[in-house]
Amino acid sequence: MKILMLSSTFPYPPSRGGTQVRTFNLLQYLSQRHEVILGTVRSRDVTDAQIDTLRQHVAELAVFPHPQVPPQPPLAKGGLTLHQGLEESFLASPQLPPQTPLVKGGLTLHQGLEEGFLPPPLNKGGTEGGFSEIIGKFHRFSRFLLFGTPPNVLSSYSQAMQNWADELVTAGKCDVVTCEHSVNEIYVRPEWRQKVLTVANIHSSVWGTCREMLATGTSEKPLRDRLNLPLLARYEKRYCSKFSRIVATTSTDREQLLELLSPPVRVPGKQDFFVPPIDVIPNGVDLTQFPYRSIDPGGHTLIFAGAMNNLPNIDAARFLSLQILPPLQQRYPDATLTLVGASPVPEVLALGELPGIQVVGRVQRVAEYLHQAAVCVVPMRIGFGIKNKTLEAMAAGTPVVASDRGLEGLAVDGGPQLIGALRANKVQEYVEAIASLFENQQLRQELSVRARSLVESQYTWDIIGRQYDRLLQF
Repeated sequence: MKILMLSSTFPYPPSRGGTQVRTFNLLQYLSQRHEVILGTVRSRDVTDAQIDTLRQHVAELAVFPHPQVPPQPPLAKGGLTLHQGLEESFLASPQLPPQTPLVKGGLTLHQGLEEGFLPPPLNKGGTEGGFSEIIGKFHRFSRFLLFGTPPNVLSSYSQAMQNWADELVTAGKCDVVTCEHSVNEIYVRPEWRQKVLTVANIHSSVWGTCREMLATGTSEKPLRDRLNLPLLARYEKRYCSKFSRIVATTSTDREQLLELLSPPVRVPGKQDFFVPPIDVIPNGVDLTQFPYRSIDPGGHTLIFAGAMNNLPNIDAARFLSLQILPPLQQRYPDATLTLVGASPVPEVLALGELPGIQVVGRVQRVAEYLHQAAVCVVPMRIGFGIKNKTLEAMAAGTPVVASDRGLEGLAVDGGPQLIGALRANKVQEYVEAIASLFENQQLRQELSVRARSLVESQYTWDIIGRQYDRLLQF
């Protein structure tokens, strides 16, 4: 079977965030059984060596420049020519007939400059910059209102990648098209569903996430999100209707999408949206990257790990540092917290100035830090979908205390003899749960063993890959 996988996020190395981890591990599994053709976008931090390594995992790799990154000099590797050219300007609607196809091969690195729809970088200083920023925001919102696609989806759209995908599908060179994250839906044309299986592996609902942030008061910009919410609902309904199947990571996300996509009362003369089947396929863990701990370190040490420029993780890190840790330190003055994760924003870096808190940023092996902690806390308050950070801590054998959001999609509450993590949502619940683990070595060991066993039986990438493979052959 020939599978065309589309990912605007470069999926290697699989350690930069949840999207990369899920995409890489699924393509690695599928490549062992099928011919995988991957189209992806190169961001500034992607190296030539990483492109070379990723190429070893797929039958064909096409890499396109990010539309907001200036072009680099053309490259040549081992007799393989990497083409350079000028990409078409951004078009108001990407659903247009294909342009002249670009040359492709086992590996093609398309170099060129896209002309995005967004205004140039804004000048942050002075009145003029502030006015330009307001105009830029208004421009982006008006485009969203008019064309129905969010700015973050449009900002990474590559016309060259569209041309390449169009040519492959039109020529009948693939049997399945998968979008590895909902932002890639922009490349899939509605008519493709009539000739190939099209799958959107969405990770989580954008409408549901926005609604949750407004409901919980955790939105950074409530006015903006209130304006965006009906637009996101319209957008998600429209793009989902293009696909043969939708994949979510948890039953909660599936229920949200079904709520959104349920056909309304029929209106004479109007056509209903197509409602595709929605399957649940969770995330997994690479057990070689997260081996089980050799000892219980004991002590009063906490850890929270995740990309520290991601809004749900920033909120969780601040909630843990500012509201949960202080009362815990009243009981245990030596209690410490380590915040691990790439790209910490200023709000996270500032937490390192507080007593007992260390911000370490990106690390080579997260598992080594998990093994040094007595408890891993995952106090997520926003963000749907299964959490890699929770699964990874469970695989490493570090006892977990987490919120409903942090444990979403995980079967950790199977009765007293099957509990794999402790659940907490309020500050006092966190304090009591963490204290119980600090005080009780046997409880720590029981949670550690059960969590690892659960991951081994349900959440390895071989198990998850097998589920995805079956769905693509349905």
